[in-house]
Amino acid sequence: MATNNLAVLNALDTARTQWYHVTAIVIAGMGFFTDAYDLFCISTVSKLLGRLYYYDPSTGKPGKLPHPVNNFVIGVALVGTLTGQLVFGWLGDKLGRKKVYGVTLILMVICAICSGLSFGYSRGAVMSTLCFFRFWLGFGIGGDYPLSATIMSEYANKKTRGAFIAAVFAMQGVGIIFAGLVSMTISSIFLSKFHAPSFQDGHVLSTQPEADYVWRIVLMLGALPALLTYYWRMKMPETGRYTAIIEGNAKQAAIDMGRVLDIEIEADQENLAQYKAANDYSLLSREFFNRHGFHLLGTMTTWFLLDIAFYSQNLTQKDIFPVMGLTNKDTEVNALREMFETSRAMFVIALLGTFPGYWFTVAFIESIGRFYIQLMGFFMMTIFMFIMGIKYEYLKNEDHKWIFAALYGLTFFFANFGPNSTTFVLPAELFPTRVRSTCHALSAASGKAGAMISAFFIQGYTLDGETSKIKKAMMFLAFTNMLGFCFTFLLTETKGRSLEEISGEDGGQNETQMSNRAPGSRGEEI
Repeated sequence: MATNNLAVLNALDTARTQWYHVTAIVIAGMGFFTDAYDLFCISTVSKLLGRLYYYDPSTGKPGKLPHPVNNFVIGVALVGTLTGQLVFGWLGDKLGRKKVYGVTLILMVICAICSGLSFGYSRGAVMSTLCFFRFWLGFGIGGDYPLSATIMSEYANKKTRGAFIAAVFAMQGVGIIFAGLVSMTISSIFLSKFHAPSFQDGHVLSTQPEADYVWRIVLMLGALPALLTYYWRMKMPETGRYTAIIEGNAKQAAIDMGRVLDIEIEADQENLAQYKAANDYSLLSREFFNRHGFHLLGTMTTWFLLDIAFYSQNLTQKDIFPVMGLTNKDTEVNALREMFETSRAMFVIALLGTFPGYWFTVAFIESIGRFYIQLMGFFMMTIFMFIMGIKYEYLKNEDHKWIFAALYGLTFFFANFGPNSTTFVLPAELFPTRVRSTCHALSAASGKAGAMISAFFIQGYTLDGETSKIKKAMMFLAFTNMLGFCFTFLLTETKGRSLEEISGEDGGQNETQMSNRAPGSRGEEI
């Protein structure tokens, strides 16, 4: 138990759930809604870009983005996200969470609009401009990861903290749904207004001229939710934990949090000295590694391994979508119709597989716990990917399409009711206030490094669609999930405890030492 917590921190830990908590979830969550929309909508328009800018009439075949260009268009935002996570995570600890929180939204708004306005006299110039703004869009998106997670963890009470942080992250699922829905709606509108046949003079009609507006509108609409929440994000006060523990102003923290929670909080300034004495160590110090080294290794490795598998799950989409009747071959449809079908497939998969998993985590994270949800998710993903790898040829047969679809959907479900959610929650709870944002950033950046391995190497390896290569890739992904299961044992359960008790900031040295062990290793009930 906490031995000498500050009054403002006790008030935050024990506060009843109020409307302000819901507001904070929405304000922080809309950032993740925007993040997911901007990162995932590119997959609905990338084929359209190929048909617009790389169509060769002499072949009569639909245009496609060359593999290096496709990698760059899709992957450059991941590079920007990784960079933004590290920069804004560090700034969040040095300058304060609120001071840099609005900058991420401004970047997302400006760069989403500029992505849609990508200009140039040649296709190379258009792609280069698009990639430039996509990088900075990713940079802003990356900043939202550590800042939103840290702010939500420091605002929440200890009984519902995990559910609140998971709810912020679950807005990502809503963003993916809207990425598919908006792309589907815009392409449908243009299809009905500017109808064109699939074939013309024996050749596939690459695209309707009006389709150049479609991808630009879809990308620019990503600015809207970020713009709508900017004012409310700027109205949020600095977190009480940062104001009290880092800035050393318990009086201001009590005023800010008292106004937020609508209660009277004592400003016990005299107790701050013991916090300073107990936590006066840096990220690169021996003290940090003795206390939290295994935790940081655990959060970084599990997020890295998870994202290799999570971002590779579209390896089998080319087989899943047609057998489910969601898409046709590109030689059978015009460009806008292909975009509509791709968007519809994304929408259906997100609605039935991705979205429910996020909210199952929100519902059960406080009863089951982060540790066991993560273990379960990695284990189930290992099984499903192993089965798909072993039986890939059998499953992609028309007669077994619904078994294939079920395995595919369950993999997404247990990714989100599992490590895709918990790897976001745990780094926001395990580390001390002075380095919490930085440690979350390091963990998230490790995840994006895994995503880049998936985008640039694994998906490139299977680009030709050769069955044997896809089988090997799926088996490799099953192995990475099993490694994630094993590295989870470096972490500890955090439910029901205050952030200061978990990190040892309250002076509870025995608690700090024991929290480096997995659940069950210090005698608690499993």
